[in-house]
Amino acid sequence: MASSSSVTNRRLEGKVALITGGASGIGKRTAEVFAQHGAKVVIADIQDELGHSVAESIGSSICSYVHCDVTDENQVKNAVHTAVETYGKLDIMFNNAGIVDPNKHRIIDNDKADFERVLSVNVTGVFLGMKHAAQAMIPARSGSIISTASISSYVGGAASHAYCCAKHAVVGLTKNAAVELGQFGIRVNCLSPYALATPLATSFVGANDEQLETIMNSLANLKGVTLKTDDVANAALYFASDDSSYVSGHNLLIDGAFSIVNPSFNMFQYPPS
Repeated sequence: MASSSSVTNRRLEGKVALITGGASGIGKRTAEVFAQHGAKVVIADIQDELGHSVAESIGSSICSYVHCDVTDENQVKNAVHTAVETYGKLDIMFNNAGIVDPNKHRIIDNDKADFERVLSVNVTGVFLGMKHAAQAMIPARSGSIISTASISSYVGGAASHAYCCAKHAVVGLTKNAAVELGQFGIRVNCLSPYALATPLATSFVGANDEQLETIMNSLANLKGVTLKTDDVANAALYFASDDSSYVSGHNLLIDGAFSIVNPSFNMFQYPPS
């Protein structure tokens, strides 16, 4: 995919996007990339100071902020309404807001309240985003709904029980919604990145950005490159743009082939050069 820093082809010209969890991490970078490619962007988050700051840095004429707790249906409905009222329509919904629970490895140590809190944001929040985005998109008979999943949607042992369960559910929602909404020309897809240095990931692991990157690079299959928020934002750009006009129901793994191999076999190990 082309670097977002040198935009020669504005692939979202004339489109309107709503991004939940857009105040930081993947959501923030995606908001910037979408705007660079010509989209009007609404950032929805609970981090009001950060959200306003990101919107201002992108530009008040093309980006705005709305407070939105994705577990509250009225707030999700209001965020969609704000996008439509401000910019006249909604073409792209990026359900990106997500949380993690405390890093407790044993299921017997996990609390029901923490489990339900993760599912409320990471699953119910995605469901509500899909529901209200669809309501805005169905009359136009077009649109792209994107959600952030994780490699934990595909493999076990990479995150907590709640997070793994939630991301599997996001894939299920994506498939079901793609089947239903295809009749209206609406595409529904999700992204499953490998771990990268975001506030969510570093808080879960208990490491800073540099430490987390060192850990994940040591475990990665694809060497010589580090996964960055740009990589995920550019994947979201692909799903949001007309480049993916016949792609729906897909879970795009952005993991350098990490999830498809059992490294225990050491089958293709070259001798040190």
